[in-house]
Amino acid sequence: MKLNRDFTKYLNWVFDNIIPPVLRDCKCFMWLAFYPLFGKKTKYFMEFKEKAPFLSEEEIKYYYNLLSDKHIKRETDLNLKTINLISENISGDKILDIASGRGFLVNYLAKKYIQKTFYGIDIIVAENQVQLENTIFQTGNIEKINFPDNFFDTVICTHTLEHVSNINAAINELRRVCSKKLIIVVPRQREYKYTFDLHLHFFPYLFSLQNLLKNTDADYQVIDNDFVYIENISK
Repeated sequence: MKLNRDFTKYLNWVFDNIIPPVLRDCKCFMWLAFYPLFGKKTKYFMEFKEKAPFLSEEEIKYYYNLLSDKHIKRETDLNLKTINLISENISGDKILDIASGRGFLVNYLAKKYIQKTFYGIDIIVAENQVQLENTIFQTGNIEKINFPDNFFDTVICTHTLEHVSNINAAINELRRVCSKKLIIVVPRQREYKYTFDLHLHFFPYLFSLQNLLKNTDADYQVIDNDFVYIENISK
């Protein structure tokens, strides 16, 4: 599937706010909604949240590989307003985009800031990954980032924390490797057992993110269907 982010935000809103929970949590109803999109792989989407707490890192990677051909195929999950906000808040010369996916944001920013070096880390790096002179892509895990303390000036984490098993460990790692500015983006989404993604954590309200990150001095913003968090690191 290749659906624009600005379209899917309305689709998600309908499912979150119009379809009643009694149907959203009904396996038979959601199977009927999933099957036209995912076919025989529907069962893997529907069982993922129940099994995820007991899966190893390799088993989770297996699910992502297995279902990669059924995910929404688009360059980025970010909307244009959020991309612009991220771009305006880049600090320093070494920038990390953790869970960089297909590398859209890394390459977008690298073209704009050619004097800075951009790192993209993900559990899977595409063999045909586009790489510019000032970009570096490598495999890695957000729960254990293989770089020294304070190595990056700016750390960006977009549409990622909702996928992470140990979310507190991930946040600690983001702060550990960041020396100046931390930018986090998560989708605004209600929690249901059956969803069209592999999310483990949900942020239906802005205070859901505030309660997790526990920083009253940071900048919290709501941009369309994104919650954006910008923290100035002082060490």
